[in-house]
Formats: sequence, structure tokens, C-alpha cells
Amino acid sequence: MPTRTTTSSSRDPVRVASRAVTDRHPNVLRVLEAGAARGLIIEPRSFPESTKTAVDAATAIGVDVGQIVKSLIFAVDGEVVLAYVSGSNQLDEKKLAAAAGGAKCSRVDADTVREVTGFPIGGVPPFGHKTHLRVFIDPDLLQWPEVWAAAGTWNDVFGIEPHKLVEASGGEVTRLKRG
Repeated sequence: MPTRTTTSSSRDPVRVASRAVTDRHPNVLRVLEAGAARGLIIEPRSFPESTKTAVDAATAIGVDVGQIVKSLIFAVDGEVVLAYVSGSNQLDEKKLAAAAGGAKCSRVDADTVREVTGFPIGGVPPFGHKTHLRVFIDPDLLQWPEVWAAAGTWNDVFGIEPHKLVEASGGEVTRLKRG
């Protein structure tokens, strides 16, 4: 049965989440705490096989690849930004540059991803990053009742309603899809 991200009630979500997952990876705990700070209770699912790519994640979870949130880190005129793109789409770098108000968009290396987010490529979650990044969101993610994002590792993911993803990340919904 898929897990859900829910809005917190009067209970303390940090204590509830931490008590339920004391054996979790520190990265996952950081995502849980960041979600709680945004009024969400994250219910991560762990898989023995990798969920590092969109196809791997969709296969493991049993959902459409379009429901997977690809967290892509790029530099736009030197500013590191984050794009959440549907797993079935490819990012158009020119569209991301324009959305960020810049001219040139380029990939960043794995060390930069870990430095700015605190997470490895393939495990970057929507929140809980080391530094604040501007976020741009592919509107194709909004067509689903639930999307799935990395929870800080290559094997941990969580489901979230798309409008809650937009709210929790402070992201700007804009066309990012190539084509």
C-alpha cells in the first residue's frame, strides 16, 4: 500500500516521525525533520534495490515513471538552482535558464550537488538541503494525485501530493520539459 505525506495535526510531527524511524539513515532523518518543519509527516519507504533513477524508482514503487520527481541541480549564470522534473520528461536547460532569469544553464558535478544539498545525486530530496536553493517545478508533476521523491538516499523515497510539494519547497511552477 502506498504511503502518504499528511499535514501534521496537533501532535508534534518531529517526535512522532523520529520515534517511528530511529533506525533510519541520518539523511532520511534530516528529510523527516525538514518535512515536519513544513507541517508534513513524511512516511519514507526503503527498497533493497536502488531507486537512484526515475525508472528504478517507478519500478520499485510500482507507479508510473511520470510520478517520480527528478531533483536536478544546475547552475544558471553561476547560481545553483534546483529543478523538479517529472521522471518521464527531459529538462530543457534553456527553459530553466529563462525561468531563473539567466542566460546560461550548465550541469554541476557530484561534489557541488553534495556540497549545496548535503545529499548524493540520485538521493536529493525536495527539502532539507544545506543551503537555500531556488526551486523550479515541472507542471507535469501536478497531474498526479501523488508523486514520489527521494528521501535522502538511493534506496529511500516518499510519496507526497504535488501541491504540497510546491508549497513545501517554495518552488515556482514553470514549463521545463524539453520539446
